[in-house]
Amino acid sequence: MTGGLDRAAGLERLAETPEWDILVIGGGATGLGTALDAAARGYRTLLLEAHDFAKGTSSRSTKLVHGGVRYLAQGNIHLVRHALHERGRLLANAPQVTRRQGFIVPCYRWWDMLFYGAGLLAYDLLAGRLGLGRSRLLSRARTLARLPMVKPDGLRGGVLYYDGQFDDARLALSIAASAADHGATLLNHVRVTGLVKRDGKVTGATAQDMETGTTHRIAARAVVNAAGIFMDEVRRMDQPDMADGLSLSQGVHLVLDRSFLGGDDAIMIPRTADGRVLFVLPWLDRTVVGTTDTPIPAPSLEPHALESEIAFLLSHAAQYLTRPPTRADVLATFTGIRPLVKAKGVSGTSAVPRDHVLMRSDSGLVTITGGKWTTYREMAEQTVDAAVAVAGLARRPCPTRDLRLHGWAQPADPADPLAAHGSDAPLVRAVLAERPGWDAPLHPRLPYRLGEVVFAARHQMARTVEDVLARRTRALLLDARAAADAAPAVATLLAAELGRDAAWEAAQVEQFRELAAASVLQGAVREFP
Repeated sequence: MTGGLDRAAGLERLAETPEWDILVIGGGATGLGTALDAAARGYRTLLLEAHDFAKGTSSRSTKLVHGGVRYLAQGNIHLVRHALHERGRLLANAPQVTRRQGFIVPCYRWWDMLFYGAGLLAYDLLAGRLGLGRSRLLSRARTLARLPMVKPDGLRGGVLYYDGQFDDARLALSIAASAADHGATLLNHVRVTGLVKRDGKVTGATAQDMETGTTHRIAARAVVNAAGIFMDEVRRMDQPDMADGLSLSQGVHLVLDRSFLGGDDAIMIPRTADGRVLFVLPWLDRTVVGTTDTPIPAPSLEPHALESEIAFLLSHAAQYLTRPPTRADVLATFTGIRPLVKAKGVSGTSAVPRDHVLMRSDSGLVTITGGKWTTYREMAEQTVDAAVAVAGLARRPCPTRDLRLHGWAQPADPADPLAAHGSDAPLVRAVLAERPGWDAPLHPRLPYRLGEVVFAARHQMARTVEDVLARRTRALLLDARAAADAAPAVATLLAAELGRDAAWEAAQVEQFRELAAASVLQGAVREFP
């Protein structure tokens, strides 16, 4: 069965369907995974996202599919073991947007090699048959050969280990398309405005199409709250006096030119001033430095880096790199907010457990929160099990452990700019060839083509310039100024596909340029246009 990411068709199904088995609120990693799991089991599934798929935290991660070396140091063996097993499944199910990545811990004291070597051996053992390769000690010469830009003074050697890396927004789109392929209806830019109840039980929701203003009353046998950092807002639709259940923390990342790292391996710095692990890693021909762990009082759709966080990342990178990065070198910044579940007796978000929590209210609302990208599939499986119990649906086995995601393909040439599209690459090439000029670069500093904008509108439910430049491509994260320069061309192509007018184009360009300006450090290189 193929549903396709088609918003117009989805709205028709929304209007025609008298009742859904499972309604999912939230189009991040967990919500999309839940929709896929439910649809793959054969349940009538609807997912509503107020903005765009992976708009929030799910497109602003550190780009790692990992068990969590830091969690191992904290003694959370259960979380690490499960995450490592899910890591192996994810790399097998979506090779077009995931890959194995080498990490090196540079050691400047000889006992660090023994300490971290032993810890990473335990990491390998926990992965079992789903491991990605054995860790090993490296000599000083070998470490410098693999990390040509790491500081050599006092270097004793290194510890090499393997983890996973991915393109988070691309994976989210692959999961969304997979859910649609299995019959789910997914709609972005449709906001849930309230819950519908009968005799104290949740029986559906009300929602508004943010493009047209049209309102909908939706009946569902089970409602799942997978709203991420906005989880408490949905819970208060159920119980207005509900106390906050989340302890929010933001993580900032800096994007630099690839030359700052030099090699193909990532650097893992095992302990920073705030107790976090810090990474300097290659990603999409750039270098990403991250992340921080800063408590924040409330969720924000567009979180911004604090000056203290920027200084923290630059100073820590300078401690390990022969070419210390400056503000002028930062191509873009991005910030994600972690929806951490409040824990009694824990002070500081870096110590808050990263386990997920599944809750069921007296009214039957199922809420899933916490966790991490790597374990999205396991979280979704447990969430659907809970929703099935609430709804009284017939139990059906979960098929997602070995379910290949939409676009599944082993990249023949990872350097191919269309490799992340996987088996959809021929469809993209057909669009590129459809009209003269659509095969031209979107911008000289970006690895995308103009025709990919058209493909995103037709097949990936892109509705705004931001949808295209932040998530259908990763232009905003790779080079914010280049993305802003490309915004007018993107707006023109989108307007033609979506039937928008010149006023819409102008507004879209202005909105995106404001967003891109916030991703560039003030005073760096030149003033933002």
